[in-house]
Amino acid sequence: MNEVDDIVQTQSAPCFIVPAHIRMWLAIMGFIIGVSTGFFGLGSTEEILGIVLNLPQAIFAVILAGVFGSLVVSVVAPGIVRAIMAMGRWMERRLANVPLSDILVGVVGLIFGLIIANLLGAAFSGVPVIGGIVATAAAIIFGYLGWIVAVNKKPDLVSWGKAVRSSADIFNARSSDDDDASESFTGVPKVLDSSTIIDGRIADVCRSGFLDGPLVIPQFVLEEVQHIADSSDAIRRSRGRRGLDILNAIQKDLDVEVVIHRPEKLIDSEVDAQLLQVARDLGGKIVTNDYNLNKVAVLQGVSVLNINDLANALKPMVIPGEEMAIRLIKEGKEPGQGVGYLDDGTMVVVDHGRSHIGEEISVAVTSVLQTSAGRMIFARPHDLANAAP
Repeated sequence: MNEVDDIVQTQSAPCFIVPAHIRMWLAIMGFIIGVSTGFFGLGSTEEILGIVLNLPQAIFAVILAGVFGSLVVSVVAPGIVRAIMAMGRWMERRLANVPLSDILVGVVGLIFGLIIANLLGAAFSGVPVIGGIVATAAAIIFGYLGWIVAVNKKPDLVSWGKAVRSSADIFNARSSDDDDASESFTGVPKVLDSSTIIDGRIADVCRSGFLDGPLVIPQFVLEEVQHIADSSDAIRRSRGRRGLDILNAIQKDLDVEVVIHRPEKLIDSEVDAQLLQVARDLGGKIVTNDYNLNKVAVLQGVSVLNINDLANALKPMVIPGEEMAIRLIKEGKEPGQGVGYLDDGTMVVVDHGRSHIGEEISVAVTSVLQTSAGRMIFARPHDLANAAP
């Protein structure tokens, strides 16, 4: 309410008084403008009115024009000053709550908008009349659009800037020349694939000390992660940028050697085949959580460290006959089955559990299926555990 009152008072106060020294300077400025106008107007008097003025008349006309200009400026000055002050206060209130980052981003957007407007205006500069109008309109429109777009897209610009900075840091990671990179390795190289990088758990594994030796990131894998970070899909873009941030954090915060490997000759164009080739050339192991890559690597005799295998190995073990409480939340694929999940995400399939969906029941484990893709537990309700299968 106070802000509105201040604006109203600023714009409509009838007793607004311009300070005397400002009024004096404005009057002098108006007199100079009037004298200049009168002096340059004498030359056209004869042509327009056909009147020839002698020297006293000319001097009187020039002085009269100066006095008239001084009076006009003195009368108009309070309104002009009041309007300028009102506009200044309005802008001050509007910008008071705007973050400095928004202002800086908006100024950058404004500059780019004006550059585009200038290029567009140059194309119409040779067109009479319309050229100037187009240039002015383009400056206003593109300047405004540049400001608005930059402020609205600030989160994306900040994320993009972080991704670029992370990529630059990773590319500048400490690494030796490719020709003798294998000689500089102090342990068995661990070649990372893109699925491991964007998964994010590799940082925790390194931090725990379960993974030793240098982490080798082939350049084509890094380029694939960068491509994911630039994806139009928000989820993929977020995962890709998180992967770049995790690699940067591993390099800076953990005592782990990170090497960017740039292979010169790759036989196959597929990423999985290129990973296998790099691992064989370096005599290293592939770190992945891709089930299919895991199988192909084993068939080709390349050692694999599967993040999912490590996670499954750390899950609590259960044996047939062990009892547990589980809440069934949905039907299984087979008739009569109910499905629930443990706290670590392990799926529990309960035979004859369909009638208990939505309930927490006691079950007895009948078997456990362990694969690189995950673990599944099969069970029966406790009251049917001793029944014949």
